[in-house]
Amino acid sequence: MCFNLMIVLTIAVNHNLHKPMYILLINLPICDMLGATAFFPQMISSMLYQNRVISYWACVLQALLVHTYGGGCLLILTAMAFDRYIAICSPLSYNTIMTSNNLIKIISGIWLTDIILIFILIFMVLQFKICRTNINDMYCNNPSLVKLACEVTNVNNLYGLFTIAFFQGISLGVIVFTYLQILITCIFKKQADARSKAIQTCGAHLIVFLFLEFNAFFALLAHRVETAPTFLRRALGVSMLTFPPFANPLIYGLKTKEIKQKIMIVFCK
Repeated sequence: MCFNLMIVLTIAVNHNLHKPMYILLINLPICDMLGATAFFPQMISSMLYQNRVISYWACVLQALLVHTYGGGCLLILTAMAFDRYIAICSPLSYNTIMTSNNLIKIISGIWLTDIILIFILIFMVLQFKICRTNINDMYCNNPSLVKLACEVTNVNNLYGLFTIAFFQGISLGVIVFTYLQILITCIFKKQADARSKAIQTCGAHLIVFLFLEFNAFFALLAHRVETAPTFLRRALGVSMLTFPPFANPLIYGLKTKEIKQKIMIVFCK
């Protein structure tokens, strides 16, 4: 929470960082703090009081926040990839495309799409009668809540598959397309320093995306495969909520020169 809040405040108070790249970036630590808030308080409470019980509505709220975090991070990273694609492949058109109005539309679209799809996902679970009380994961999520129901859940399963395909498909499709274009552009760049800077910037972004994409996909897929090891599903699910919120501010804070300089100025003062 400290690291992510530091990134948010650094970008917010420095007008020099009020550029499309950083305005999109500020949404990532906000999303990370949402995921950390969903997971860590309940985990710490369970450890301190040796009590693994959670109320039904607290479980529903945790599932809502967890899925909002996962979908939001994927869409934000997708928007950041598109921003880098325009900046590297069409630098002369960057200011024309990434205007303030378009930036507001992109950010609003990300959060509205994420919140609406996840709210529908969780709302559909609330319609069922609950006849089980055991959550098989380290935290509450939609698949775990669906397994508590004692009714037919085919519609929920189909909608769950749709949300997985939507978030994973759009993000992966955009990332693959933009990075192929960036790779082609970097190969033909004559300036070695420009090529190196582009690869360094995109490399950190790609690491974050692949880690989140891999963990989210296999953690959700493991719920639908009966033979999948329970410990593997739990490990992937927990790592998705612990490592990105901790690693993202370090990666973007230390690897992004402008943000690193501003943070150092604040600490020096």
